[in-house]
Amino acid sequence: MHVLPSLLPLALALSLQVSASPVRRWAYSKYFDLQGHRGGRGETDENVLPSFAWGLINGVTSLEFDLGLTKDNHLVVWHDENIDPTKCRDTGAVTPGDTMYPYVGKYIANLTLAQLKTLDCGSLRLDGFPLQEVYPGTKLSTLPELFDFVSCATDEPVLFNIESKVDGDFRNLTRGPEDFVRAMAGEFFSRGADFVDRVTHQSFDWRALIISKRDYPSLRTSALCDDTTLYKPLASGVNGNLTTHGTGPSNWLAGIDVDSFPGSTVGERVARAAHSIGADFLSPVATSYASTGGAADPAEKGWIAFTNKTMVDTAHSLGLQVKPWTPNRKSLLEYLLNIGIDGVITDYPHEFRRSLERKNYPLAPPGDAKRVMKCLEKHNQYTADKLDGKGY
Repeated sequence: MHVLPSLLPLALALSLQVSASPVRRWAYSKYFDLQGHRGGRGETDENVLPSFAWGLINGVTSLEFDLGLTKDNHLVVWHDENIDPTKCRDTGAVTPGDTMYPYVGKYIANLTLAQLKTLDCGSLRLDGFPLQEVYPGTKLSTLPELFDFVSCATDEPVLFNIESKVDGDFRNLTRGPEDFVRAMAGEFFSRGADFVDRVTHQSFDWRALIISKRDYPSLRTSALCDDTTLYKPLASGVNGNLTTHGTGPSNWLAGIDVDSFPGSTVGERVARAAHSIGADFLSPVATSYASTGGAADPAEKGWIAFTNKTMVDTAHSLGLQVKPWTPNRKSLLEYLLNIGIDGVITDYPHEFRRSLERKNYPLAPPGDAKRVMKCLEKHNQYTADKLDGKGY
């Protein structure tokens, strides 16, 4: 096992643990973990309060989302390292002559909360998700604002699967993993042990997960991965996939060389690597980027699984649950259920819930739509400048 030198003692210690986190009362563990990816971006603008409102109404077990850390140390619910012009619009500078304006295109780490709060991130519909409901003028939320909204909207102990957005290859694009862990844990633990018990910290940057386990061992962690993060980039600098990739320790996996672990398949070795850092969950991409011809599920020629039965079986033997991300096709869901996954992170929680209900999977209760929408009306923040609701 190869790990960055500064993290080696901790990684070795974690690899000796039988159980990664002490189990408390986690009431929602009785349900199949249906997660709304970024709230449910196939159905509503991503990572804003309306998307989480519909996730609750659709009865997700976990709200899944991402965090950025601003220049002035605020945790903001947002996926991208910068402000994507296909998702957000500028509405004006915080102060006249602000040299950072326009803010669209700038990196979260270089912006203040006040600057981010000027953005309209609810007016635009993504081309790849044509069924998105838009909420024009919707502002980005901080992590405390999201938690307060959920507390208003439901008494259910809904779970939170929260990703710290750190780039493993280009580490100057975001704040560092230590900053993220410190800020996130401060917010989680300020709300008490029962609240912490509902939270999972996930990351593609396994340095953050190692630090999280070192400093906050009761906090559950989930090891995110896909083809592009398992290995060193190719000599050309391009990220590889399962069939074509570099060799040696990965920047994303805290310097771990996944091929140093025992196992005749990549899936086995990935599960053992995640176990070595004390992760509670393994969260792999469902479909390999090595798939050819645009194949996206098992029914299509050229499709290659990233999440497979050997990975799931090995993870289970080590005490890890497996929850793949964005398998947004029913045929792919069927395949994953058949190999024994424990949860799924989907852009279409409403559609996947229908399939799971028909198969009699135990699912969390749907939210009270009237209560949720009343709380959304109370908590959602809007810019004065917004589009007309057409989505473009």
